[in-house]
Amino acid sequence: MIIDCHGHYTTAPPAHQAWRDAQTAAVIDPVVTVPPYGDITDDEIRETIETNQLRLQQIRGADLTLFSPRASAMGHHIGDSDTSMSWTQACNNLIHRVCELYPLNFAPVCQLPQTPGTSLEGSIAELSRCVNELGFVGCNLNPDPSGGHWTSRPLTDRFWYPFFETLVELDVPAMLHVSSSCNANFHATGAHYINADTTAFMQFIQGDLFADFPDLRFIIPHGGGAVPYHWGRYRGLADMLNKPPLATHVMNNVYFDTCVYHQPGINLLLEVIEHKNILFGSEMVGAVRGIDPETGHYFDDTKRYIDALPLSNTIKQDIFEHNVRRVFPRLDDRLKAQGR
Repeated sequence: MIIDCHGHYTTAPPAHQAWRDAQTAAVIDPVVTVPPYGDITDDEIRETIETNQLRLQQIRGADLTLFSPRASAMGHHIGDSDTSMSWTQACNNLIHRVCELYPLNFAPVCQLPQTPGTSLEGSIAELSRCVNELGFVGCNLNPDPSGGHWTSRPLTDRFWYPFFETLVELDVPAMLHVSSSCNANFHATGAHYINADTTAFMQFIQGDLFADFPDLRFIIPHGGGAVPYHWGRYRGLADMLNKPPLATHVMNNVYFDTCVYHQPGINLLLEVIEHKNILFGSEMVGAVRGIDPETGHYFDDTKRYIDALPLSNTIKQDIFEHNVRRVFPRLDDRLKAQGR
């Protein structure tokens, strides 16, 4: 079985974004009235999915995608906590509908209403709703809700502990995924995403989070940012900080996906990081959608890169399926209930 751990609803029906645009306009001008969330039919959802994610899933040979709202549109820095909660619930409810229409092809992962400067109570409530009431198997946690200004406390700060306690209680992992950048210095997908991935890993090295939460699980997307390329630097920094080796200090709790869009990058990832810490992912349809002129294939067709590696079938199956099921136990339960 081929499970893609990283997919977003980047092709949601236009009415969904139109409502968000109205909501954003009301934040800028209080005179603007936000209309009720528009009616979106099942047929509209089917059209957006069957001509995009489902079609590519079938062409590229995947079986199931962990599906979450569009990451760049989470926009936690827009409006207040009520704004964010309304938008978050609209996004998560739409993901739930997709996964109900295509239960064999998609499993739901939620976003959170992380308004900067507020507590995590709303995020805890929404995560609990999504998992307990709607059957979600994971969440996307934004380590920088400010949108590129990094006003949040490090992930190892006790500010985050109530949310982490909920993750452990519900037995769900979190993908550490930032949203759009409102800082002109950082292109969203080319800089901000990779910066955040790398920053989160360094925070884990500096702290002792996993001593307090040995069952906590995080996925750092986009191949771990700069981490695999600078693995010696991070091993050395852990030593200089008098931390245990990374294998025990961090890597029992942290996993990287394969959203790396060229063969040499995937080769490096597998040479540096143990395969038990790697989950197959593509992020399609996502950040990089074009065809690589050097290969003639889509950049984000990441299964091709794994297939090309000289790995045993056992290791490949771990990357494609077994590691994902282990990190997402609620997904494993969902698949077993389907006879898979």
